[in-house]
Amino acid sequence: MSAYGSLAVSYDRLTNDVKYDEMLSFALSVLAAEDSAPVSVLDLACGTGSMSYRLAKLGYQVIGADLSEDMLTVAYDKCAALSNCPQFICQKMQRLRLPQPVDWVLCCLDSIDYLLDPRDCQQTFRRVYQALAPGGIFLFDVNTPEKLRAMDGQVFLDEDEDVYCVWRGSFDEAKNICYYGMDLFQKQGRLWKRSFEEHAEYAYSAEQLTLFLQEAGFCEIAIFGDCRLEPPQAGEQRIFIKARKR
Repeated sequence: MSAYGSLAVSYDRLTNDVKYDEMLSFALSVLAAEDSAPVSVLDLACGTGSMSYRLAKLGYQVIGADLSEDMLTVAYDKCAALSNCPQFICQKMQRLRLPQPVDWVLCCLDSIDYLLDPRDCQQTFRRVYQALAPGGIFLFDVNTPEKLRAMDGQVFLDEDEDVYCVWRGSFDEAKNICYYGMDLFQKQGRLWKRSFEEHAEYAYSAEQLTLFLQEAGFCEIAIFGDCRLEPPQAGEQRIFIKARKR
């Protein structure tokens, strides 16, 4: 089964430790440091819309894009009651096309790592560049290669009263890809339904991503540690990268 099919309805419960507010606060601090005051924002690979919801609550004109219809259904339901409801579109990142440019593109939770072919990453950056207004900011995060390699052979458990999930990680050095299979047990009435999903992430280096951004036309590229306006430290698990459209 493709990633984020069966998982969509349980995603928020299994990821209730994700620090969306901290990420948003960091993103806003990056904008402040850039003296940027965007009005419109694209939440790229928005998933279940947790960040889209927060952005809309702050008054931004929000577009949420994701390739999973299941995740977008959850996102729409989450945001439907907002007076400033985001617009949600089902698109792959490397085929992104917006009706008009936005001032800011935010892409959270290592979504770029899901582009397993570096050529798709290059195409995504070109599409993001086209989607931005002149001077617009692109901010995204990735898992570091060190983190993805360390997942090899690891087993992780997530659970609550209605969901039980087992993750098993493996890293393929030849392909530079981390695979993690997920056995998902979801309670349905008195029974439990079992499903399986396989997720995979490409271990992009900061140097590789910087080159791809430059090739797409971006300038003023900066690399930060995990939610810190400082360069990454040795052994950093997650980094953020900021770039500006000329």
